[in-house]
Amino acid sequence: MTEPTIARIALVDDDDLFRESLSLNLGDEGYEVITFDRGEPALDFFAAGGSVDIVLLDWRMPKLDGIDVLRQMRARGIATPVIFLTVLSDQIYEEAALAGGALDFVEKSRSLSILLKRMRLILDGIKGTAEEAEAAGNTAVHRLGELELRLENSRAFWKGQRIDLTLTEFNIVKLMSTRPEEDVSYREIYDLVHGKGFMAGYGPSGYRANVRAFIKRIRQKFRSVDAGFGCIENYPGFGYRWGKGEGAANQGRDEDGMGEDMLIDGAAAD
Repeated sequence: MTEPTIARIALVDDDDLFRESLSLNLGDEGYEVITFDRGEPALDFFAAGGSVDIVLLDWRMPKLDGIDVLRQMRARGIATPVIFLTVLSDQIYEEAALAGGALDFVEKSRSLSILLKRMRLILDGIKGTAEEAEAAGNTAVHRLGELELRLENSRAFWKGQRIDLTLTEFNIVKLMSTRPEEDVSYREIYDLVHGKGFMAGYGPSGYRANVRAFIKRIRQKFRSVDAGFGCIENYPGFGYRWGKGEGAANQGRDEDGMGEDMLIDGAAAD
């Protein structure tokens, strides 16, 4: 009897050996894998109505690199979760990928088990959101003050205006807003994004810079529709909370009186 596939994966990478090796390994783990050697045929696949559960996307490819493929996918309304698989390890690439709408960024040097865990987190998150929506029917909406989160399609609204959050950013807002006035640690937010036990950044607390980058982007997106937005409050040295938005003028500054940009660019500030 044939075992059911766990999920359908699109692997987009111009490295023939890597593409063949990874597709075979994922196949052994129970995934159905469709491979593309460039970005253009992958986009053609989606344009023709093709669908997958996750896209594994290389960054450096001829003619159309991975970040351009991602941008074109999102511009065309293709919301399929994307994980970048790349040899590029600088934080600037990770931030660009996440800002562009990718859910994760994994270096090719990482073990297969790490990639499988990241994929499972995404698949479990999609399944969980769908189950929440099904259980709640048409009432799968979380409201807190001016915030509205539509759980069935991971859409966020502030004062009636759509906030264009990625799925990861939506989940961070959901985590904090469903626990209003409760302090949420850097570690808990990071674990939500990358899975428990994963470490990144410089030094034992380097992951905080990664969390700050997410929070900065989320704040900017809310402030694009409401300049006075200040509900995401910093608890210096610990993390963040979803507050009442009082003292919004100080929310652009993080702990130790330093600007958020300075802390993101210099993780050693921890």
